[in-house]
Amino acid sequence: MSSIMTNTAAMAALQTMRSINSDMEATQSRISSGYRVNSAADNSAYWSIATTMRSDSGALSTVQDALGLGAAKVDTAYTGMNSAIEVVAEIKNKLLAAKEPGVDKTKIDKELTELKNQLQSIAESATFSGENWLQNESATAAGTKSIVGGFNRDVNGMISLTTLDVDVSKLTLIGADNESTGILTKDIDANALDADAVGTAARDYYLIDSGGTAGTASSGTEIALATTTTDQQVTDMVRVVDSMLSQMTDAASNLGAVNKRISMQEDFVANLRDSIDSGIGRLVDADMNEESTRLKALQTQQQLGIQALSIANSNSQNILSLFR
Repeated sequence: MSSIMTNTAAMAALQTMRSINSDMEATQSRISSGYRVNSAADNSAYWSIATTMRSDSGALSTVQDALGLGAAKVDTAYTGMNSAIEVVAEIKNKLLAAKEPGVDKTKIDKELTELKNQLQSIAESATFSGENWLQNESATAAGTKSIVGGFNRDVNGMISLTTLDVDVSKLTLIGADNESTGILTKDIDANALDADAVGTAARDYYLIDSGGTAGTASSGTEIALATTTTDQQVTDMVRVVDSMLSQMTDAASNLGAVNKRISMQEDFVANLRDSIDSGIGRLVDADMNEESTRLKALQTQQQLGIQALSIANSNSQNILSLFR
């Protein structure tokens, strides 16, 4: 039945046009934004997951920055420690030379003084971002420094931080306020290092006098040479310096291990961020090939819908022609 009051064909065509326009709007939004899920209304579950993971990816970016800062601190300490090892090795050689008959010990002592000054300069200069791991200005031991190394979220949504810990108290070369905290400023018993020692009386020596009196100040003999210095005393000094060198080598080895772990953690965090970003993309990114194809199809449907609506509206004109 044809009616001029109710044009059912036009109504059907309008409904189709509304549906096509709605689909075109959604497709154009995906193409312009690049996201298939751009808001919670698109897909609340995927949107929630993507939002949380974006937050975690941002946190991992901060972790990368923290690792970079930590690596710089470790590199600074390692560079200073490595340089100090070379100087202490030179001091050991000078002391060995002092045992040669007829050597002027006072001249060698002048060289030792300059080498000690160089050690102090190295320890003072090994500073990055206000932190110095080779010189302790506190009356207490430096303790452990933590570098943020990871950001974790468990199955219950609870977060935790992974840290890389460095025992800085074992790296301290100079205890500026408390001499007992520094490898070069604390007392070391040469008697304990003497395999042929007779008796247990301590023969303490230290290399550098920092002037620190807090805590336990060094009370032994400073490693220095004079015309009255005996060969036994020089031998004791060599033993003590060798012990210092061993401790510094261990400290440098530990710094190298920490530096390697930081490098590995940086690579892991970078790869983890890439994996998270890739996973987010799979959930919410729009397939541009698919969306462009859909847009082309919808444009064709829209043109056909306009023609269908035009035909439906012309039916009333055809009916009127029957009354002419």
